[in-house]
Order: sequence, then C-alpha cells, then structure tokens
Amino acid sequence: MKKQSRTIEWSVLNQNELDSSDLMLVNAAKEATSGSWSPYSGFKVGAALLLDDGTVVTGSNQENAAYPSGLCAERTALFTAGHTYPGKAVKALAIAARNDKGFTAQPITPCGACRQVLAETEQRGGSPIRYILYGTEGTMLIEGGTDSILPFCFGADSMK
Repeated sequence: MKKQSRTIEWSVLNQNELDSSDLMLVNAAKEATSGSWSPYSGFKVGAALLLDDGTVVTGSNQENAAYPSGLCAERTALFTAGHTYPGKAVKALAIAARNDKGFTAQPITPCGACRQVLAETEQRGGSPIRYILYGTEGTMLIEGGTDSILPFCFGADSMK
C-alpha cells in the first residue's frame, strides 16, 4: 500500500490587504447580494466573476418554495457568463453573503453542486480560477484553482 496526502493552501487577508482588482470583485459580490431572492432562508449570497477579457459578471441566489428549485449565486453568475460571453474563461470568483445581521464574519464556500460546475468551467477555460471568499473578519484567497476546493472531481476526462 502506498499512502498519499494532499496539502491545500489559502491565505486570509484583511480588506486593506486585497489588491485593487480583488477588492473590486469583492465589492461587486457584496453588491450582488442585493439582487438575492431569499425569502425562506434570509441568507443573501452574491457572486462576481472576472472573465479573461476583464468583464465582471454577477449573480445572486434565487430561492423557490419548491426546494431545490432555486439556484445558488455562483451558478447564476456562471450560467449567465456562459450564455452571454461564450468562450470567455473565468479567471476569478468572489463570493459574499449576508443575513439580517449583516455580512458574515467568516467567508462562505461554494456548495458541492457549484464546485462541480466550477470544475467544468475551469476545465473549459484552461486555467485555474482564483477564489476570493469575503468575510468581515478576513477574506480567504485560494489560488490553487478548483482542485483546491474539489479534489478528485468527476469531469469529462473521467468518462474517457
């Protein structure tokens, strides 16, 4: 038997440590929470994508009483980008979330379904996606691509 392990690295930065591009994307994600339709959970999530041509695409979570008919902010933004800007690679994704008390202290991460869509989006784009996950007590920066948040994912290569 050969035992193996993985190491996942991330950084936690204060808002004043973010570079201007990351700060702009975080602010777009925070603003996108205002478009959330979340009357059931009261948990508003915003996502902002940076495409390879500099375009920013945002999305917010959209709930539905017939769970799980709603859609997460990340997939809302990804599917909008795929439709509106076909062939453009996603370079970075920022996520912010808030409830009735304000923005979350700790960053939130994409759910499993969003991670799967992100993995395939990254494979199509041909370069790793940077993750900028906002929290009032610190922002996580994950630069290892989707493999860092979804190791051993199932993708198109798995079916060959």
